[in-house]
Amino acid sequence: MTAAPIVPELTLITVLVAFAGVFLICFLKGAFGGGFAIVGIPLLSLVMDPITAGGLLAPLFVAMDLYALRYWKPNTWSRPDLVLLVPGLLVGIGAGYVLFRFLDHHAIEIVMALVTMIFVGLWLASGGGVVIRPRSTPKAVAAGLASGVTTMVAHSGGPPLAMYLLPLGLTKEVYAGTTSLFFTVGNATKAVPWLLLVQPHGADLVLMAICLLAIPTGVGMGWRLHGLLDQRQIFRACYALLTVTALKLLWDGCTGYLG
Repeated sequence: MTAAPIVPELTLITVLVAFAGVFLICFLKGAFGGGFAIVGIPLLSLVMDPITAGGLLAPLFVAMDLYALRYWKPNTWSRPDLVLLVPGLLVGIGAGYVLFRFLDHHAIEIVMALVTMIFVGLWLASGGGVVIRPRSTPKAVAAGLASGVTTMVAHSGGPPLAMYLLPLGLTKEVYAGTTSLFFTVGNATKAVPWLLLVQPHGADLVLMAICLLAIPTGVGMGWRLHGLLDQRQIFRACYALLTVTALKLLWDGCTGYLG
């Protein structure tokens, strides 16, 4: 993958659309703890290509995560799950970097989309309730690994993590806090390889600085929404976002082959 400038031309439309996309991602991070960044990427893709959007977002994710931790404090982290998940995440990011540079990553998007849709379909078939399952080390390691690969390849590490955490029956605060810290580690790690793939300069840095202004309001408004929703509503919203994410991944993967 060759480096490319992040923003070919800094126009008012580019600034407004990028700001809106970053705000949406921050809002979802405040409401659900993270993992649904790909939902906001289509907005950025209106004014730049997806690789460019990824390069723009990589350092911004770190700022979003650090700010979100003021809401998702240590008492909202499930440490036993993070201990199992994070090592696989780090290995997955490294593997995702190799795949991104040397292999066709559209197949990963399609497979992840199909697996996510099956997961949501099984949840719907069971009546849409929360079926509590015990913690599993192999499942946690696999979820961390898959999340690392997909967060590096498509900024979409949320589905594998959600498929592991949602059935555990965590409270909505612990679910969101655990997700938030998980992606704080992941986004800080993948920022380095993303900045190697896409090297920002000049107007790119100006756009990043402008988008930073969306973080406090976006995260704060999302956190307030989280407080208004009960446990069942939060989990239903997570499954709905998983569906949207799966459809976006499927679209990206298929159009990548057609294009």
